[in-house]
Amino acid sequence: MSVQQKFDEGRLMQVLVAPIVSEKATNVAEKHNQVLFKVLRDATKPEIKAAVELMFKVEVDSVRTVNQKGKVKRFGRTMGRRDHVKKAYVALKEGQELNFSGEAA
Repeated sequence: MSVQQKFDEGRLMQVLVAPIVSEKATNVAEKHNQVLFKVLRDATKPEIKAAVELMFKVEVDSVRTVNQKGKVKRFGRTMGRRDHVKKAYVALKEGQELNFSGEAA
């Protein structure tokens, strides 16, 4: 548990913005035992790993990140842009599992 002592616990609680639940995320979860999260744009891979381990009590194998540019959209007659998003693909170690549904099995 030495990884978590390197980071401020308050910061780690903010690093993970939201889990991404989509068709692609479900396929990745089933095939590669990975979970997708929307994370802060300035979050680092070690921070993301420590945050997932702290919040969900699982062991993380690796973290891959993607910076997604915001789409340009029209709002009435004005052009606007959606926010840029950073996604994290978090690979869990063998036998580890995350469940977001909240249902007790």
